[in-house]
Amino acid sequence: MYEDETYEALLERALGRISSALDRREGSMVMNGVAPSVAELAQLYIALDFVFNATYTATAPREYLILRGSDRNMQPKPATKAVFRAEFNIAVPDGARFSCGDLNFVVTDRLEPNENGECYKAECETAGAAANDYAGTLIPIDYVDGLTSAELVELLIPGEDEEDTEIFRRRILDSFQSQAFGGNQADYIEKISGMQGVGAVKIHPAWNGDISPSALIPNDAVQTWYDSVIAGMSGAAAEWLTVVYSAASNKKLTLGGTVRVVVLASNYTPPSAELINEIQTAVDPVQNAGEGLGIAPIGHVVTVEGVQQATINISLNLTFAAGWTWPAVESYVNAVIDEYFSELAQEWAGSDKITIRISQIESRILSECALMITDISGTRLNGEEANVTLDADSIPVRGEVNG
Repeated sequence: MYEDETYEALLERALGRISSALDRREGSMVMNGVAPSVAELAQLYIALDFVFNATYTATAPREYLILRGSDRNMQPKPATKAVFRAEFNIAVPDGARFSCGDLNFVVTDRLEPNENGECYKAECETAGAAANDYAGTLIPIDYVDGLTSAELVELLIPGEDEEDTEIFRRRILDSFQSQAFGGNQADYIEKISGMQGVGAVKIHPAWNGDISPSALIPNDAVQTWYDSVIAGMSGAAAEWLTVVYSAASNKKLTLGGTVRVVVLASNYTPPSAELINEIQTAVDPVQNAGEGLGIAPIGHVVTVEGVQQATINISLNLTFAAGWTWPAVESYVNAVIDEYFSELAQEWAGSDKITIRISQIESRILSECALMITDISGTRLNGEEANVTLDADSIPVRGEVNG
């Protein structure tokens, strides 16, 4: 805003206020008397320009953006630690420490054992996304008697780096567009997105609303059937049927408050069953559905699910540059496709449906592999020369690629 208020411009204006009868040349008494004050004034304009930019959310540097965010009760998401499933040949004590590569892991909660042995959660001691791709043999830092096998097997909850400045800025600006309140969609998105391991969320309110409420009320034929069946039943099945039938008869079996939450993990892959279970318990515990014991309001019955992966098989008709063949370029082509699919996954929450476009695949391969591939034609996705549009809760994953 004050980029024109330079030292030279200010000095020229200041000297212009002095009579031309006086010597105003460089080195003169007038020049030497005015110049220091003008230099300080120029610094003041620089500081004023910074204050002006730091005042607004759209332009504030990170330090001041955090202060602006606090006005909305919002803070950057801190870095979190990745949690894995680890398998051992014996039971190991809680707190046992292991290393894998250049990172250390600590055993926390015990999981159900499987055919490979004892299973535990293992948390990376270093916060951030660096550990998400780790897997392999765990080396004990402290001696564990009888240990012969220790493997880091599966990522349960992805670690996350501290929230990027521009993502935080976008989140603050978005908060002005829709107010989170009382279990509305913005409220669900804000709270669930803030949980560890969650990258994006879609909310489907009243997701079983295609069922007519009147269809749940039993008619005379249903009542006759119920009377005949319940007379010969006893135990838990009879109790359950009685509860359901009574609720339906008294018009208490309604469709209001049903919410379906679909989640994408922070590494832009489908979430693990462990992460889904943690979110479900935090939002609306299954055993207390609709009772408001999680963050969901009383009366909201919430179902948490993970985004689905849709396999995309790709057939390419490639013209290679001299000296290149498909085995030599395959890894490069796969990397380009994976990057494109990852970008689509990152856009999943903001789109109704993801479309995989042949033109994008071809142009990206030609751009990134220009030294190896000179032309592409006849590209097929899942056997068809057509773009593929996924359903609302799916992201693409690379299947077979033939060149």
